[in-house]
Amino acid sequence: MIPGNKTSPPKKKSKDSLFNRINKWLHLWLGLVSGIIVLIVCITGCVWVFNEEITGLLEPETKVEWQNKPVLKPSQLTDIAAKLYADKVPAYANYHQGEVINLSLRDKVEKRGRRGGGGRRGGGVLLKVNPYTGEVISKEVRKPGETDFFRFILNGHRFLWMPYEIGRPIVNYGTMVFVVLLITGLIWWYPKKWNKSTRDKSFKIKWGASFKRVNLDLHNVLGFYSLLFLLAIALSGMIYGIKWYSEGLYWVTTAGEKLPEFRRMESDSLQAGKFYTPVQAMDAAWTKVIAKHPKSTGFYYSFPDTKLAKATIDITVYPTAGQYYNSQGYSFDQHTLKELKRKDPYSVPYNEASVGQKLRKMNFDIHVGSILGFPGKVLAFLASLIGASLPITGFLIWYGRKFKKKKGKSDSGRASAANLSDKPPVKPKLKVITKEQEPVLAANSVSTQ
Repeated sequence: MIPGNKTSPPKKKSKDSLFNRINKWLHLWLGLVSGIIVLIVCITGCVWVFNEEITGLLEPETKVEWQNKPVLKPSQLTDIAAKLYADKVPAYANYHQGEVINLSLRDKVEKRGRRGGGGRRGGGVLLKVNPYTGEVISKEVRKPGETDFFRFILNGHRFLWMPYEIGRPIVNYGTMVFVVLLITGLIWWYPKKWNKSTRDKSFKIKWGASFKRVNLDLHNVLGFYSLLFLLAIALSGMIYGIKWYSEGLYWVTTAGEKLPEFRRMESDSLQAGKFYTPVQAMDAAWTKVIAKHPKSTGFYYSFPDTKLAKATIDITVYPTAGQYYNSQGYSFDQHTLKELKRKDPYSVPYNEASVGQKLRKMNFDIHVGSILGFPGKVLAFLASLIGASLPITGFLIWYGRKFKKKKGKSDSGRASAANLSDKPPVKPKLKVITKEQEPVLAANSVSTQ
């Protein structure tokens, strides 16, 4: 280089193709933008997976050994509620084999609020009742807006503890971005050449290496191993929030069937008071359902709001303990007990459902891992934990490359300048001229005296 010429050397051309450069750019910037969303959603999902097991450990009194006899009827639960709270009526009851019945009570004159708002159901009372004896194990009075720990976790998972109308779309589309990140991450992870070195980097964590290397391995290796599980969790979660995606996936998996719109069933209000009282109707509907599913391991049913003549009786039974995919839902007219036929896939018996309908009925169990039983929930827990770590390890990789590299160059430049300034000045060397090297002077250059 010519002294004084400030022309920098030519830049090296990137060896990556345009596709790979775009892929890396998307993975980087989408990851930075959505990182905090992914972190919260994954951590809260990780905690919520074992909410039933954790509650059972913290509240052992809620565990009730299964007995080979019928559980309490709706009328019996209504009597229990009336003796304790005259100003309240049952809203719903749910039960899982080996546990208490959760009986929720509402005010006789219910104050209805907007949907969302932090997942509130308004004020109310939750009774935990022994399903065989009717003993009230515990009472929990909730003020409007008050939630328990796992409801708080679920609110964060669903809408980031923000107003529902704002937080829900952020979570929905943040999850979709996460799917893109998983795909772009797989493309970035895939080695250009397969050899022993690339296999070790792709599938093993070098624990004895520097923090920077271990962090990189945690991001790449754990991300690869959890990829399929995280995709299953994310894609199934999007069904609950993105309408066009839910409808499109149903259309594809059912070979062109349109997803039936959810339509709330209505009772014939003209028949009110002609056949059954509300309590009689509940018992009769319950008897019909349990006769069809005598070995059911759980149920959920809602008591009709007597202030609304068009309200229905809704009952869902769970044939398999800890799973929901083969559940069966029923709706009845509260006045005539006529069964109202729903058209959504959740009302179709599992053994009669098409492949696409079965997949939709399995969606919740896929999302929480229970489709594989308890081992599946463990896998969902670990995958969610890894998913929560990916934004952190990814940020550390980017920060280390973006800022520490520049800082290192700046520090090395200052160090070089300091080293040069600290060196003592170099003394000029005197050139010794020998006799043979003396110049020959011209005669006229010699002065004479």
